[in-house]
Amino acid sequence: MPELRLNLITREWVIIAKEKRKNPADFINSRERKKHPEIVQTCPFCPGNESKTPDEIYSIKDEKGWRIRVVPNKFSVLSKDGDRSRINTELKKTVNGVGIHEVVIETPFHNLTIATMPADHLKDVLQTYKDRFIEAYKDKRVENVIIFKNDGSNAGTPIEHSIAHIVGIPITPRRVRNRIENAMKFFDDTGDCLMCKTVIDELGERARILFDTEHFISFIPYAALSPFHTWIFPKRHSGSFADIRSEEIWDLALNLKLTMGSLFYGLENPDYNYVLRSGSPSHANSEFIHWYISIVPRVATVSGFELGTGIYINPVAPEAASEYLRNVRIPHER
Repeated sequence: MPELRLNLITREWVIIAKEKRKNPADFINSRERKKHPEIVQTCPFCPGNESKTPDEIYSIKDEKGWRIRVVPNKFSVLSKDGDRSRINTELKKTVNGVGIHEVVIETPFHNLTIATMPADHLKDVLQTYKDRFIEAYKDKRVENVIIFKNDGSNAGTPIEHSIAHIVGIPITPRRVRNRIENAMKFFDDTGDCLMCKTVIDELGERARILFDTEHFISFIPYAALSPFHTWIFPKRHSGSFADIRSEEIWDLALNLKLTMGSLFYGLENPDYNYVLRSGSPSHANSEFIHWYISIVPRVATVSGFELGTGIYINPVAPEAASEYLRNVRIPHER
């Protein structure tokens, strides 16, 4: 019999479709991704092609050149110029489309991914995220900053080079508001942070844990909305990614690399999105907001049922998906 589970953090229901249950291995990527050289001459994000992007606004360099670059997005979804203003005319509500859209070029090497780049380099990528996240919130027009990554055509991008996006928008989206309100209600009802309770529950049960490092856990949630949908939670309560400490950045780099490695090698490099969900720097000491990373491998499609009901169908039990990924052999760095 199918089982309906409620995701308390998103307040969305999911059907664990036991009759349609698939083996985790059924989701291995059958579309072979082509292998890339270290440098591609036509790629605007590879070394030597810096003139093909807007001027960098941030970089990390060594004696060999740049290691990480941040540039304004040439095709930004928002305008960097202008003031934020709201217009309310009866049923029509409008806000000027101003804000920030930056691209983090995470590595000079065209053939590296989050799963395959060295952990010390990934640490610098995360430090870059933090620095630009804090800087974006200094813009008075910005209400919400989102850090996200698209990888692969099924994740919404044809770009092959490893990049991430940092977008500062002039509103707070409904999905963000809803999750904050859910967390606030749970805190009002129980006096506890919902995410902290989730960490305790997952560590106690351990059936869905992928990697348990010093400061972070990665796991497939009890009511995962799609196959292999994975979360990484900090163990220390913190409302904002801006509050992450240096030793935690190192540990997050390790946990993220292991988690992405299990997906990369276990599912043969699937397309995916990840999103860093966080309160603003001013929310660092919030008692109920708790930042985290959500990783969504694009191995299943959404049907009319999901669109019509808002109820997701997951044909892989989170416990089975977790067990499968825990058993993936991740090659050691050379």
